[in-house]
Amino acid sequence: MTIALNHRDLSAFVTHDDSDQGRVELLVTGARCAACMSKIERVAGAAPGVASARFNLTTGKLAVRFLGHDGDPGLIIEALDKEGYPSTPFDPGKAEAAHDKEGRTLALALGVAAFGAGNAMMFTVPVWAGFFGQELDPSTRQLMYWFAAAVATPCALFAGVPFFRSAWASLSKGKANMDVPISIGVILTLIVSFSETLQQGPHAYFDAAVTLLFLLLIGRYMDHKLRAKARGAARDLLALQAPVATRLLADGGEQIVPVGDVEVGDALVVVPGDRIPVNAQVEAGSSDIDNALITGETASAIVGPGAVVNAGALNLSGRLVLRVLARSEDSAIAAIARLMEAGAQSRSNYVQLADKAAALYVPVVHTLAALTFAGGWALGLGPREALLRAAAVLIVTCPCALGLAVPAVQIVASGRLFRKGVLVKTGAALERLAEVDHVVFDKTGVLTEGRPMLLDAPPQVLAMAAPLARASRHPLARALAEAAGCGDPATEVKEVAGMGVEGVIDGRRARLGRAAFLGVESRQADATELWFGFDGDTRVRFTFEDRLRPDAAAAIAQLKALGLTVEVLSGDVTGPVARAAHEAGVDRWTAGLTPFDKVAVLDRLKESGRKVLMVGDGLNDAAALARAHASMAPGSAVDASQSAADLVFSGQGLEAIPFSIRVARAARRRAMENFAFSALYNVVAAPAAIFGLVNPLVAAVAMSGSSLVVTLNALRMNLTGGRR
Repeated sequence: MTIALNHRDLSAFVTHDDSDQGRVELLVTGARCAACMSKIERVAGAAPGVASARFNLTTGKLAVRFLGHDGDPGLIIEALDKEGYPSTPFDPGKAEAAHDKEGRTLALALGVAAFGAGNAMMFTVPVWAGFFGQELDPSTRQLMYWFAAAVATPCALFAGVPFFRSAWASLSKGKANMDVPISIGVILTLIVSFSETLQQGPHAYFDAAVTLLFLLLIGRYMDHKLRAKARGAARDLLALQAPVATRLLADGGEQIVPVGDVEVGDALVVVPGDRIPVNAQVEAGSSDIDNALITGETASAIVGPGAVVNAGALNLSGRLVLRVLARSEDSAIAAIARLMEAGAQSRSNYVQLADKAAALYVPVVHTLAALTFAGGWALGLGPREALLRAAAVLIVTCPCALGLAVPAVQIVASGRLFRKGVLVKTGAALERLAEVDHVVFDKTGVLTEGRPMLLDAPPQVLAMAAPLARASRHPLARALAEAAGCGDPATEVKEVAGMGVEGVIDGRRARLGRAAFLGVESRQADATELWFGFDGDTRVRFTFEDRLRPDAAAAIAQLKALGLTVEVLSGDVTGPVARAAHEAGVDRWTAGLTPFDKVAVLDRLKESGRKVLMVGDGLNDAAALARAHASMAPGSAVDASQSAADLVFSGQGLEAIPFSIRVARAARRRAMENFAFSALYNVVAAPAAIFGLVNPLVAAVAMSGSSLVVTLNALRMNLTGGRR
């Protein structure tokens, strides 16, 4: 009955193109990783009548195309529901709401925990005062504890839901993350507190339980916001696709349509200054195309009839008529965004040091506490005393020091890097950075300054060509005009698509552009050049280069001194890449790579056991930045690449990269020292609690002292400068 209802309701959401093929968009929930993405596409694609299925992990949108008119979305929903992925017709508002549900849950839990911690202390502070000689009889103390319980218990149970869910999910898989000891500690603290209050005991810890959750939720909410920003990298990239396209009609007219409505086989018109909206083939016209978005190549490419152009390329000079080869969700940019999503999700599965330690800590300590309770009761202790001893074991060995072992170091290390102009997005990024053994650089904008610079040219020749350069939008012409300075442009200017610009200078007709445009033969195919000449006069050749950053060679040398190997992967042509790599001191380089090629290289390196640091700045690097073990981007990088990178460094220098690696390695050493101290502390403190030598109050003081030692050790990084 439900399926039939779905069939009837969803028929209105199926649209049809000119060939009468059906198309529907669904909002799928429950997907969290690249494996989920592949499974959803496979399940939807196996439904009867489905031609293709594409799932966007960031937005949760599943785009399904049917083979004919009679596609049935209800069968897809049924199949996805069986696999644990509920789906409904796609609605942007609902998608955004679903995406931020976790954030709202954490924010609400944080608010409740703050309320509970603040108000519970109103009743426990008078009790604390009573321990220091103030008048507070047992009945008044018990009343204060009951008031604290009434406030703290519901707040703790509500605020602890994110941790309880995570702990249960981890335990159900036979593992234990840091949320397991936190959840057990909070629940047991409440149980012991109620037990003590009922028996008029002197100590209860209602305020401590909810305060611990409040402090933990602050970090959890901040981590959620950082991850949400990182997921936005794919959205930043997709936003660079043209939102509309100009469709060429059969009668020669033009119609502006949303890019999502463009179908395979449509004819589109793209004028100079606009980006190519979808992957297409040129049918008519010729132009210079700036492919920096896709390849990072500094020089533009000339395209004509038969050439294939990718979405995101910028049309520089001529009007083009294109035949669509793929829809917007199948474009090159969309494919890069999918790679970014998959890379970011696979990197999020990285197990941090604290969780690795928790996997050892949890079963040992909690088994020890259980044995303490059972053994004490069996040896004649009452259930109350046995429970207090078990609680003392858990409290004295509370994972606070263990939990602080890494975050305290990461906060200090991140602060030190921030003062040097390096922004660290997550603590896990520092851990991964400390593990890298191979560094991959993009060339354009990373090793080099990212813009063409005119090489030495006679001032009088430069002055002659400058008027034409000022009249062109071509990147090389702009570099020439910048070198010449301010002045008047040429008159009667005409831009010849894909060739150059011509006009009149002081009454003489001149040309500026490609060698063939001026009737000469280029000397070096791999050189970046521009030719100028007056009609019937000598031709002059201008050459350009993307200059190496001043400290590139020194930074590479420092990386090698740290024991790292270095490689350059670039979308630029062979000549500039070879020169830049040689000048920087890098022996291994590859030119002419697409974004997909770069990801493939990183995957091969990963399969061979290498842990790669990717350094890139362009949109063509975004997928590789997301896929690498760790990644860095300069502050001049585009927004999508900065969002995809783990660390962002400001300024023009590259020495921030080896400096960051040194600090990350020092942070890892400090974290391991903190783990060693935590283990030693537990070896000493746990037996004392088992044999009743410390009560819960003394255990709490000792636990706090261990946390203080861990924090002070982390602060030593500021004293040593991160060198050790």
